[in-house]
Amino acid sequence: MFATLLQVAIGGAIGACLRYSAGLGIIRLTGHWGFPVAILAVNVLGSFLMGVFVVAAAQRGLTYLSPFVMTGLLGGFTTFSAFSLEAMTLYERGDIGSAALYVVLSVVLSIMGLGLGVMLVRGVFA
Repeated sequence: MFATLLQVAIGGAIGACLRYSAGLGIIRLTGHWGFPVAILAVNVLGSFLMGVFVVAAAQRGLTYLSPFVMTGLLGGFTTFSAFSLEAMTLYERGDIGSAALYVVLSVVLSIMGLGLGVMLVRGVFA
């Protein structure tokens, strides 16, 4: 049990650092728009990587890495709490259209990212 918790903790620390770095990089590339592009991009990428890992791990017998990769690394990398805060901030600023667009894009694109990752890796292992 302790070893699993340690895997989650280490993965989470790495994922959070990657999220922070990716967010800074995206903001440097795109600038500040008032729309949470960095959080959206991280959530879509994290969903894609989750799809890739789920299939690859199942095909290669690597499910024992799930606590480290899925719960820790990708859990620390994706940002649902930050997503919720960004959506509420847009709403409270009165930018209801952007808030709705952000919620819809985040959910739809993240699910599509996960699906793309699953299909891509299933194709590789087919």
